[in-house]
Amino acid sequence: MKIIIVGAGEVGRHVAKMLSYENHEIIIMDKDENNLSDLDSNYDIMSKIGDPTSPSDLLMAGVKGCNLFIAVTPYESENINSCILAHNLGAIKTVARINNYEYLLPKNKELFNNIGVNVLIYPEMLVANEIVQSVQRSWIREFRSFCDDAMVLVCIRVRSNAEILNKPFKTGFFDHDRFRIVAIKRESHTIIPGGNDEIMANDLVYFIATRDNLEYVRTAAGKTDFQIHNIIIMGGSKIAVKVTQYLPAKIHVKIIEADRAHCYKLADEVDALIINGDGRNLDLLKDEGIEESDAFVAVTNNSEANVLACLAAKRLGIRKTIAQIENVDYIELADKLDIGTIINKKLTAASYIYQQTLDEDTQDVQCLTYSDAQVVEFKVKAGDKITKSRIRDMKLPEDVNIGGIVRKGQGMVVNGNTVILPDDHVIVFCKASSAPKISKFFQ
Repeated sequence: MKIIIVGAGEVGRHVAKMLSYENHEIIIMDKDENNLSDLDSNYDIMSKIGDPTSPSDLLMAGVKGCNLFIAVTPYESENINSCILAHNLGAIKTVARINNYEYLLPKNKELFNNIGVNVLIYPEMLVANEIVQSVQRSWIREFRSFCDDAMVLVCIRVRSNAEILNKPFKTGFFDHDRFRIVAIKRESHTIIPGGNDEIMANDLVYFIATRDNLEYVRTAAGKTDFQIHNIIIMGGSKIAVKVTQYLPAKIHVKIIEADRAHCYKLADEVDALIINGDGRNLDLLKDEGIEESDAFVAVTNNSEANVLACLAAKRLGIRKTIAQIENVDYIELADKLDIGTIINKKLTAASYIYQQTLDEDTQDVQCLTYSDAQVVEFKVKAGDKITKSRIRDMKLPEDVNIGGIVRKGQGMVVNGNTVILPDDHVIVFCKASSAPKISKFFQ
């Protein structure tokens, strides 16, 4: 597949990095030569300096006949215009990053499709949905679902009270078919567990289970569930507005916004109490009843402010904190500070865009916030290599773990004796670099 990516910012770079592990011809274009300086040396990507709204520059980049044209610059109008041009110059499918929710209304999506913009992506809306999911599952750090929730993947920070600690996998302690642990994140390393591995206190653990067994997962991980009724959101951003609109009506929201003029605008947009002030101010937080709140969400455009505010909220006893981190490189540092759930809209956007490159065998791919890994959903065909033997006999790559399957709409956790059948949907956890290796089993 020939793919052109316009915009070498963090979204464009992450999409390019994901695709570089596969057999695609990738060209990334940006006006600024500095944004392209290290791409050629690090990844199998061709870089081009050029203006995405210039027909001659697009033609020089090879837009004619390209399979997928992705425009993810910070500028909505530039993304839309470049997609329209790319379509008219011969691109088969186009994707544009936008920041106006109105464009996603059905009548407008059809309008854009008719002029050559096939897929619209609004990262703020995607992130708002993630935050709402996180609020509704207070004990989970990260949540992903597959096949209409037939199987779910959850990431949990386990503490010293978890019953699953210090149990070598080879003992058979985990052979109960209620859940499968597919990975452990310890410090900066992602471990695909083998027989001698154990879970240690403060590990991030990735579980795959059916939704019916989530309560069993929670108990095994030593977590307590609690209902969230009151939330304080720091930053009156588009994300904050969407979160407030998506949350159930029974949850009461306060938004703290530093810009006084923006507070008046917010009051017209959302059903929430708007407070003018600095959300990092401990006295203000106490005055606004943070100690009686159940969750604190920091979604300003300043990652450092979001981290500091969540640390302050935890110090004041808030059990659920969520921080938006703009810079992907800060995620690991923020996680070491144990600030709670981390959201990154660029990773979320990149994961959504990556869906557009999938073939008919690969149903879904989702990037993970805390690990340089992916969860991939494959649909099995008759004759695929994966159907030829039991899982234990497959000699899978060492950075790959099959977690579960969905058969005729029913999810189930796999074990070494599981035999995969045609038409099964298989949920695979793998390091990003191993994705092409596992694909060979579905051929």
